[in-house]
Amino acid sequence: MDLSVNIGHLKLKNPVMTASGTFGYGEEYSEFIDLNMLGAVVVKGISLKPMEGNPPPRICETPCGMLNAIGLQNVGLKKFLKEKLPYLRRFDIKVIVNILGNNTNEYIRLSKSLDDTGVDGIELNVSCPNVKKGGIMFGTDKKALARLISKVRQSVQRAVLITKLSPNVSSIQEFSKVAEDSGSDAVSLINTIQGMAIDIETRKPKLANITGGLSGPAIKPIAIRMVWEASKAVKIPIIGMGGIMNAEDAIEFMLAGATAVAVGTANFTNPRATIEIIEGIEAYIRKKGMNSPQEITKGLGAT
Repeated sequence: MDLSVNIGHLKLKNPVMTASGTFGYGEEYSEFIDLNMLGAVVVKGISLKPMEGNPPPRICETPCGMLNAIGLQNVGLKKFLKEKLPYLRRFDIKVIVNILGNNTNEYIRLSKSLDDTGVDGIELNVSCPNVKKGGIMFGTDKKALARLISKVRQSVQRAVLITKLSPNVSSIQEFSKVAEDSGSDAVSLINTIQGMAIDIETRKPKLANITGGLSGPAIKPIAIRMVWEASKAVKIPIIGMGGIMNAEDAIEFMLAGATAVAVGTANFTNPRATIEIIEGIEAYIRKKGMNSPQEITKGLGAT
């Protein structure tokens, strides 16, 4: 069965990819699964220079999910290009690089360098502070978001440009439309939702950073709602994520309008989750007498 889907001009062998920050740089999971089977690997966020991240504890389990405050720890662009990317190129797999910067110029430098090396996709993490805007988030300021995407679009010629939207906005439709109108080839949503947990014995926050990003099944209904809303506002592909633990979850996102899905927290509890989800989607397509994943994405009640 042909499970391929298109994200802009990029053709994936199936609609299942990894969510940035949950799969390392791919090599970490290669002993558990055959990376060649994935639609794409989305590596953890890359910045121009290495980042140490936040002090521990940085992760804690919560009901139906987890909180993380890793702080965007990564090896930096130079080491990624020298050590991490060559390893991934040993596989027949699409490589999408999530990038983060403190200002527009950093995003442009990152995207141009990665595009020149021939990566398949660039995912803009727009939940990073825009230092020149006094701490306003790119992802929650429509004008700042439009300028960022437009500038990056000019520097990206080969790779597919994906914008990972923040869920912390009043209208995901409006921000999705801004991304589309500014030149993004696709949008991915949702990112984590800010949360907090307290240890009642020590009477201290469970995370050293106090707050962190909530992910896992707890946010799935919110994520599905946002994917559905975004699908009504844009024509570009949507990559859905947020609490996908199995094939049934992934299919829900596709029925809501997602062309592809990204698996995140599930990788921590089941390293083979992505492969099982691919197999489950194929089984569902056969069971329903369909011919391709696109027939799921037609939407609710489609026949």
